[in-house]
Amino acid sequence: MSTSSQPQGTAEAALTTPSTRAYATTDPAAALAPFSITRRPTGPRDVRIDILYCGVCHSDLHQVRNEWANTIYPCVPGHEIVGRVSDVGRDVTRFAVGQLAAVGCMVGSCGQCGNCREGLEQYCDNTLVLTYNSPDPIAGGVTFGGYSQSIVADEHFTLRVPDGLDPAATAPLLCAGITTYSPLRHWKVGPGQTVGIVGLGGLGHMGVKFAHALGAHVVLFTTSAGKVADGKRLGADEVVVTTSGDALTGRVRTFDFILDTVSAQHDINAYLNLLKRDGTLTLVGAPEQPLPTSAFGLIMGRRRFAGSGIGGIKETQEMLDFCAAHGIAADIELIDIQQIDRAYERLLKSDVKYRFVIDMASLGRDR
Repeated sequence: MSTSSQPQGTAEAALTTPSTRAYATTDPAAALAPFSITRRPTGPRDVRIDILYCGVCHSDLHQVRNEWANTIYPCVPGHEIVGRVSDVGRDVTRFAVGQLAAVGCMVGSCGQCGNCREGLEQYCDNTLVLTYNSPDPIAGGVTFGGYSQSIVADEHFTLRVPDGLDPAATAPLLCAGITTYSPLRHWKVGPGQTVGIVGLGGLGHMGVKFAHALGAHVVLFTTSAGKVADGKRLGADEVVVTTSGDALTGRVRTFDFILDTVSAQHDINAYLNLLKRDGTLTLVGAPEQPLPTSAFGLIMGRRRFAGSGIGGIKETQEMLDFCAAHGIAADIELIDIQQIDRAYERLLKSDVKYRFVIDMASLGRDR
């Protein structure tokens, strides 16, 4: 398997390329602003992509503001990237100039560990290279993400955008889409099952769409009564407003699988108790503090409390093809790059239905 963490031609890597326009921050308290970066030359296995759209993930906000205490500055965020191929290396076989292509959360892995060999590069035991804010084993320094004019990625970590998908609405599939699709597929969600989706945001709205398309009976749990109609529009068979004191009464031991997309503190035990014997609750949201868990809630039903992180490259391509076959895309609000800091503030207030996507053509206005 080819990976971008393996060395490419040193003569080519030594060449310089023109600067690339981007938006970056140089300090956790600073706003994002125009910035110039340099992408590596197109190596033998590389695909160069002129970026058309980049989704805005909540992790972008965390990273920009150093809320995970690991940000390397300058930081160019963005890992939900869709664009058009502008150059390919001599050994590239799956992409040609002019095609739509995509890059998600990772651009390299060791390619040798058991997880990589199984197509689970996101769990690489050795050298996982994230799309941004990660040590760059080829160009040196740190990787820069999709809030930029272009990106260069190894062919193995470049994804095909199927015909029929709206490129802008496809961008969030590279993170929000695969983050919810992967656990639903891993735990074999399908017809005859009752599946709960906790939260209706960037992740939750994709979880509802996927669970519905997979044939499950979908129950959405939300704290907002204003999201009932939208939840049903997206594919939920039932919507439960959990702020009602008796909202979960009568639902104990009735769910086969629950996907929890909430990143805020909440009572996880209330949802664990809804699982049937041998049911699974999978957490894909990332609350800042640990969630207290009742041992007996797990023991007495032989229940599972699990986690899941994005998906491997093969599964991500499967997800994109599934979306094309079922007419699935993210619900988005298209913004200009100059609106990014305002978008972050709105993101903190959950004031978006359901994912911001940057029109990267707007980057040219800062020239």
